[in-house]
Amino acid sequence: MPERNFGVINLIKFWRYGNIGLHQARENVQLGTHNEARFAQMTSTARAEPGPTYADENIQRIPIHQQVYQQLRELILFGELTPGQPVTIQGLVSELGAGMTPVREAIRRLTSEGALEFQGNRRVCVPTPDASSIEELIVARRALEPELAARAARNATAQDIRILNEIDLRLDQAIAKGDVGTYLRENYAFHAKLYEMAKSPILTEIADGLWLRFGPSLRVVCGRMGTQNLPDQHKEMMDALRAGDAERTAKAIEDDVVQGMEQMRQAMEMR
Repeated sequence: MPERNFGVINLIKFWRYGNIGLHQARENVQLGTHNEARFAQMTSTARAEPGPTYADENIQRIPIHQQVYQQLRELILFGELTPGQPVTIQGLVSELGAGMTPVREAIRRLTSEGALEFQGNRRVCVPTPDASSIEELIVARRALEPELAARAARNATAQDIRILNEIDLRLDQAIAKGDVGTYLRENYAFHAKLYEMAKSPILTEIADGLWLRFGPSLRVVCGRMGTQNLPDQHKEMMDALRAGDAERTAKAIEDDVVQGMEQMRQAMEMR
């Protein structure tokens, strides 16, 4: 696939350093399940409780600034912070239950990654993709993700396929129930596992950075179109993986990407 490889080379400009979101997703899918308590700490319960103390024995070895970065990153990635809706820095400090310094550092990193933008008056917001940026994201994802999928197919083990199938089953259940939050997490976990299987860390880091650009708007798409109408090429991809067909796997993920991004374009036009 020479034209696809050429496109991947041109994607180096999207590379962002310091992302750990995909590493967390890898940890989750390797266990075959999501740590719901940890995710709740990172998202919805932050609103209902005073906030994490960062004293949990499982995470206390991670520097506080990294914990805060990851927490804010996931709030953005899964649409808990609505694209285009400004929030104050002090509001984020209160919601995250952390000090001003680590929150400012997390904001700085996420701004450099394109996940946040400053609005003035000590406010930030998640950018809302316009038609031009959606078009760029389609080009970028079409160049990158089929290549990762093909590499994943060549490396796939029976254990990898079993884990992907379990994630996809949970994703199907979320779609049937209209559970947007679980759908978003499982969809990300599915792609994260696929990237891990590719054993291509540079390409994987670029792909994960792209998720920060379009992931937040997936919740908007679900809200306007419903989970039942979401594209799903995962079954075709799973069949291709089981057959060891790298080209077919790449085509399935490309179709999934294009359909999903086109649906995002339509949802954004419904505003």
